[in-house]
Amino acid sequence: MTAPAISGVGARPVPSSALVLDVVIPVFNEERDLGSCVRRLDAYLSEAFPYAFRITIADNASTDETLAVARELEAELPCVGVLHLDEKGRGRALRAAWTQSDAAIVAYMDVDLSTDLRALLPLVAPLISGHSDLAIGSRLSRGSRVIRGAKREVISRCYNLLLRGTLAARFSDAQCGFKAIRKDVAVQLLPLVEDTGWFFDTELLVIAEKAGLRIHEVPVDWVDDPDSRVDIVATVTADLRGVVRVARALATGTLPLGELRRQLGRAPLEPVMPDVPVGLVGQAIRFAAIGVASTFAYLLLFLVFRGGLGAQSANLLALLVTAVANTAANRRLTFRRRGRDGAARAQAQGLLVFAIGVVLTSGALAALQAVSSAPGRPIEVTVLVLANLAATVVRFVLFRSWVFRSAPAYGDVLTEGLAD
Repeated sequence: MTAPAISGVGARPVPSSALVLDVVIPVFNEERDLGSCVRRLDAYLSEAFPYAFRITIADNASTDETLAVARELEAELPCVGVLHLDEKGRGRALRAAWTQSDAAIVAYMDVDLSTDLRALLPLVAPLISGHSDLAIGSRLSRGSRVIRGAKREVISRCYNLLLRGTLAARFSDAQCGFKAIRKDVAVQLLPLVEDTGWFFDTELLVIAEKAGLRIHEVPVDWVDDPDSRVDIVATVTADLRGVVRVARALATGTLPLGELRRQLGRAPLEPVMPDVPVGLVGQAIRFAAIGVASTFAYLLLFLVFRGGLGAQSANLLALLVTAVANTAANRRLTFRRRGRDGAARAQAQGLLVFAIGVVLTSGALAALQAVSSAPGRPIEVTVLVLANLAATVVRFVLFRSWVFRSAPAYGDVLTEGLAD
């Protein structure tokens, strides 16, 4: 691994103590676009960014000439350094680059520079001033201007709805490739982030938010890269596994959030649950919110899996993935269960409830196919939505009367039936 060189604004080297911003660009097999994009970024920062900066190209074990191009840029531009890793993974590259950086603020952006660079100073300014701890570009904020295909738009919105429903996330856009963090905060957060791939961003943001850190959001102008080589199915699957893993860690208390708040000088989080209605009405509200997120995730997965599988197989796989996440979210948020005790039993019972959903949705698909031999995709989705609504009602009744019928195990929450 080669440490990036240190350079400052324009062609003037600066001492590392004066380095304000380190922009990391993780790349894998980008020999064609890397040179033009880095030169464009370097020119913009040299002209418009008022602080000392460095651009670090983090090569993720490229198999083409990407590393050679990066070395040429390092020799050509005083502000550019190169970091080579022998293993792939965007999260792995960011962890390595951010950990060894000596800049006050560490950031990253995608090599295609899809985000308008004029958003960079608004992104890092609250971090430089100390007002915020992390900053993210958001394509879903009011004021953002985005050009991208319908498929990616649906995937992005469904994913962020899923995060809100399962992890109670409040940030609006987890996966925009335009983020920054104070280095002192990164040092505390990075050891807690397990993912080394695309879910790295989400996990970092969730941990930061749960620790009480302030996340600044910047509306961005963003243009989709039509040549993106991201494997959507593999990425969605990995992200869903990450959501389940983080939800489990939050539910069992394995993340040391209290210690993290103490290290960063944050006051304890205010209780959230007492402001949410309890009893049947409160449970129904929370269950419905999680259900909406789960339905979006289910439909997204069905459409993704439907491209390579039959309707029944795609339906079964999509239901199975979302059922695990749905049960975990309802266990923690709707019925307020924490700790490991009963978690495995709840998942097992949840899978039985899931089987009822399979019967209802598969039966609806079978009935549709009996009526029409080649129904259109919109009709399939409509039938599945209606079948899922019926399954949702049944699931809520069974969750409340069977899976989670006992009183909460911890005493800081009122018994659910008191408000009925």
